[in-house]
Amino acid sequence: QVQLVESGGGLVQAGGSLRLSCAASGRTFSGGDMGWFRQAPGKEREFVATIKWSGDSTYYADSVKGRFTISRDNVKNTVDLQMNSLKPEDTAVYSCAARRNMGSLFYTHARHYDYWGQGTQVTVSS
Repeated sequence: QVQLVESGGGLVQAGGSLRLSCAASGRTFSGGDMGWFRQAPGKEREFVATIKWSGDSTYYADSVKGRFTISRDNVKNTVDLQMNSLKPEDTAVYSCAARRNMGSLFYTHARHYDYWGQGTQVTVSS
């Protein structure tokens, strides 16, 4: 079993920045994509970003492209999400997720991920 723990959430004004981090522990896994999803109150969970094992291949939701950057450190077993130019509509609980296996596609649906963190709240005030 793999445990994922997010940190770095908080309250920020519009236009500000936050950096989320997700630490993986437990059974080691290799090759799996990792991703970030978010869920706002009253809305369905939505894809934010994903990154391949190599770390040099990433994919973003249109709503965050150019503002958010996903990165990973396979030695430390962490994946980070740098969020810049935050908007009130970015307010949500952000969760990291990990796939057990490799794949050739960019996986943007929650059903493709095997492990989940508990989430961290991000609130952007206007």
